[in-house]
Amino acid sequence: MEDVGAKPFPPGDYDVVLVGSGPGGLQTSHFLTRLGVRHAVLSRDDTPGGMFRRFPIFERLISWTKPDAPVDRDSREYEWYDHNSLVGDAGTRALVPEFMDRSFDVPSRAEMEAGLVAFAERAGVQVRYGCRWTGTRQEGEGFVLETTDGEYGCRFVVFALGVTEPWVPPIPGAEHASHYVDTRPPGAYRDKTVVIIGKRNSGFEIGHGLLPWAKQLTLVSPRPVQIELLAHSPLRVRYLQPYEEYVRGGAGTFVVDAAISGIERTNGGRRVIAEGTTWPGRLEFEADEVILATGFQAPLQDLRELGVTTVLNDRIPALSPFFESLSMPGVFFAGNVTAGSRGMRKYGSSPNSTSVNGFRYNARVVAEHIADRLGVERERRAMKRDEVVEFLLRELSCAPELWIQKNFLARVVSVSEDGLRDEGIVPLEHFLDSGGDDAVAAAVEINAGAEIYPALYIRRGGRIAEHELPPHPVRAYDGASYRRELESIVEPLLR
Repeated sequence: MEDVGAKPFPPGDYDVVLVGSGPGGLQTSHFLTRLGVRHAVLSRDDTPGGMFRRFPIFERLISWTKPDAPVDRDSREYEWYDHNSLVGDAGTRALVPEFMDRSFDVPSRAEMEAGLVAFAERAGVQVRYGCRWTGTRQEGEGFVLETTDGEYGCRFVVFALGVTEPWVPPIPGAEHASHYVDTRPPGAYRDKTVVIIGKRNSGFEIGHGLLPWAKQLTLVSPRPVQIELLAHSPLRVRYLQPYEEYVRGGAGTFVVDAAISGIERTNGGRRVIAEGTTWPGRLEFEADEVILATGFQAPLQDLRELGVTTVLNDRIPALSPFFESLSMPGVFFAGNVTAGSRGMRKYGSSPNSTSVNGFRYNARVVAEHIADRLGVERERRAMKRDEVVEFLLRELSCAPELWIQKNFLARVVSVSEDGLRDEGIVPLEHFLDSGGDDAVAAAVEINAGAEIYPALYIRRGGRIAEHELPPHPVRAYDGASYRRELESIVEPLLR
C-alpha cells in the first residue's frame, strides 16, 4: 500500500491549498513560491499537463510560438513572441520552443505537454499527484478540502481545474449525438456525412480535421461566423478552411446559421432539425454522425452548494478582478476558468483569459493578491520622478502582459507622500474602481474598429482622467512624439 506520508504536502493546515497541475496550477504555484506563501498543490493526475494531456483532439494548438525572435529567449519581452510557455525566472522561461520541431509555428499537444513537464521540473513545482479533491466545507475563517488522501485546512483555496467538462445545451435528442471529447480518429469518419453543431474553435477544429475524410460536412449554430474583425473574433483563422471552402462555393461543405430544434435517430443514421436565423426557414440535415462542439464547463463539484455563483449558462464561476468568487470570499480560481472575470468589456472586448498566454499573467495577479491578504510583504520598487515617463513608454511598447491582456491588465505607478512606487501589473478594472493613492496606469487597448493604441489613466485626488494616445503602424510608442505627450499627461501628477 502506498505510503501517503511519502508524497509532498501531507494532509494538514496550509495558508493556501491549490487544486490542479495544469498550466494554471503550475504557474500559480510558482508565483506563490516566489512570494514565500506556504501552500500545498494537489492533483488527481499522475503528471503535469492538465487539459493538454487530452486536448485539442487533433493535436495542434492555435496559439503561436516563434522559436526565433528579435529579442533574447530568456528576456521578459520574448513572452510577446511565445504564447505557450509559462513565465518564470532564468532557466524556466521559454521552454515550449525547446520541444518544437518547427513544422509549424504552433506547437503540437505533445510539445506543449513536454514544455509544461519541463517547467514543473526546472522550476521545482512540487505537486501531490494522485490526490483527488472530493469535497469542500467552510470552517472558521477558512476552508477544509476533503481528498482521497485526507483533509487539508487553509485560509484560501485556489482551484485551477480547467474548463474541461463537456457542456451539452438542452437540445431535444442530444443523446443521439457525441460530444467533441468523444471524437474518434479522423479515419473513422471516412465516407460519412457529418453534422457538427457549433461554429467556434472546437467546431472548426473538428471540421478542419475531417475535411480529408468525410464525404460531406455541415457546421451549424445560430450565430454567423464573424471574422471581419479578427482581433475581436473568438475564432482562430488556422481552423477556418471549412468556412473558406463554403464561402468559395466548394461542394460538400456547408456553414449554416440556424438554431437547433432537435436531433432524431433515423433508420439510416441521424436527422438534425433546425430553424434558420440569418436565413429564415426550416432546415433538415441527414447525417451518419452528429458531433456536439458546444463547449465545456468547469468541474466545480460541490462549489455551487458551497455558495459559488456562476455565469455563462452555469458553466464557469463569476469572479472579481482578482479572480476571487464574487459570492464566496476566499475561493480563488486560476487557469482558463479565470474568463469568469469579465473586465470592463470596453468596446465589447473580452480579456484573453481562456488561453495560456493570458491566464499565465492572471496567475501572478492571484498570487500577489493572496500574499497581500495574508500580510506577506512584497517588493514594490521605488522610482525617481525622472524615470517614470521612460518606464511607461517601454511598458506600452513591449510589456507582454499589456499587449496580450488588452483592456484588462495595466502597469501602475503610485504617487504618495512616501514617494513613487512601481505597483506592478494590476487589473485595470480594479484600478479604476478602487480609489487610493494618486497613480498612473498604462494599458494597451483595442477599440471597436480593432485599432490597437496605448492609453493612460491618471488618478488624482480620487478622480480618474483617461487619455487615449494615437495608434502607430508598427506599435512603436517610444518615439519623441509619444514621449512629449506622456510628459504633458504625467508631469502634473508628479509635481
